[in-house]
Amino acid sequence: MNTKKILINSFKAGLDAVKPENIIKNKLPLPPKGRTFVIGAGKAAASMARAIEINWPRNLPLNGSVITRYKHSLKTKKIKIYESGHPMPDTSGMKVASNFISNIRNLDSNDLLLCLISGGGSSLMSVPQNGLNMNDLRHVTKNLLNSGAEISEINTVRKHLSKIHGGKIPMYTKAKIISLIISDVTGNRITDIASGPCCPDPTTFKNAIKILEKYKIKNKKIFEFLKKGVKGKIIENPKKNNPIFKNVKNILL
Repeated sequence: MNTKKILINSFKAGLDAVKPENIIKNKLPLPPKGRTFVIGAGKAAASMARAIEINWPRNLPLNGSVITRYKHSLKTKKIKIYESGHPMPDTSGMKVASNFISNIRNLDSNDLLLCLISGGGSSLMSVPQNGLNMNDLRHVTKNLLNSGAEISEINTVRKHLSKIHGGKIPMYTKAKIISLIISDVTGNRITDIASGPCCPDPTTFKNAIKILEKYKIKNKKIFEFLKKGVKGKIIENPKKNNPIFKNVKNILL
């Protein structure tokens, strides 16, 4: 028995089992009456977008865009691929993600919004909340990454500084939302994968402050912003009883 060969074949079989082209085709939703618009972000975003294109009925409308990390683009025909920074967010991703928000506002209840989510989406799809800028996000992200904080803790902070993460995508559209998710997080909690853009957020502004205090991260501007949230001056991220999730389905691939 060749142990090395068995291990290599097992490794390859594992990779094949999670390739988007192999797992998306059986999870695609039925096409809507109206348009199908695609957004998404993550290290697998380009390959997920291409898998959608290959498997979507050719005679039906399909367009949109996704963000992947630099040097991870693939050729696509209908869904545009953009590149952005990971693990540090940058203005390239911010511009594209800001366009996500404005584009999905134009969708109606007959349309379908397909969100393609994979690991890395927290940084690739960063849009700072009003009162913050990209430098603020980069600074606090760097400090959190260097602190030894767990990914769920890092994302708790990021979810409260972002216009997209922490379940905010459904706030911007009337369309039905199907979120297809590839996990890179132990335990597969969808709120932790790419900071949960389409699912309820169980964390709070107060949790975010405690995490910064726990790791002795000092950033006056971020603290002041989070304190406003605790006082109710900034709206808390949507929770599970919020009606905006009525037409949202999150599918863990």
